[in-house]
Amino acid sequence: MQQLPLDISAPEPPGFDNYVAGPNAEALAAVRALAAGTLRESIVYLWGPPGSGCSHLLAAAQAANPGLTIADDVQTLDEPAQQALFVAINRAREAGAGVLVAGDKPPAALALREDLRTRLAWGLVYELHPLGDDAKAAHLAALAARRGLSLPPEVASYLLARLPRDFTSLNGIMEALDKHSLVRQRALTLPLVREALAAWEAQGFLPRQGKGR
Repeated sequence: MQQLPLDISAPEPPGFDNYVAGPNAEALAAVRALAAGTLRESIVYLWGPPGSGCSHLLAAAQAANPGLTIADDVQTLDEPAQQALFVAINRAREAGAGVLVAGDKPPAALALREDLRTRLAWGLVYELHPLGDDAKAAHLAALAARRGLSLPPEVASYLLARLPRDFTSLNGIMEALDKHSLVRQRALTLPLVREALAAWEAQGFLPRQGKGR
């Protein structure tokens, strides 16, 4: 059997249009408005666990408006960085410049200086929630449909059980499966996907999904 390489293009850069909002639609709308300069508040704070999309939204906002003050993983800031963010927030309230910050906890629970914690809560605060398997399966089906493919539910479940569940990985594997399906001239059935993933794993291209994920 011909061994096809896992030919995946460079991932699409983070943007508002390729952020899968799910339960985070309100936060997405607020960050879009902040970047566009139409939000009434000048400070937005996002928090959530890894995989919830905080870094994606910060990168998208920075690309849309380089003038924003952006701070990711605020819980890791040292004292000089905390002071710089404190000053930026004060200026934002006075001059209307936007500040977008993300961390792993709500402002009150951060191990930062008290005056900075208080200021992070001045504006809008959103908890971001990771998407569940149903939403990720729907995302995979939508990716397939945009490529003119039909993705059966059992194939989406198989991919989510076998692969890392971050969107960069899922987007990349869907692109690769599209090419594989085209070369084989076969639909995206479970046997075809199993064949492709087994070949790519044998070549060392794919990490194995850990149990319980």
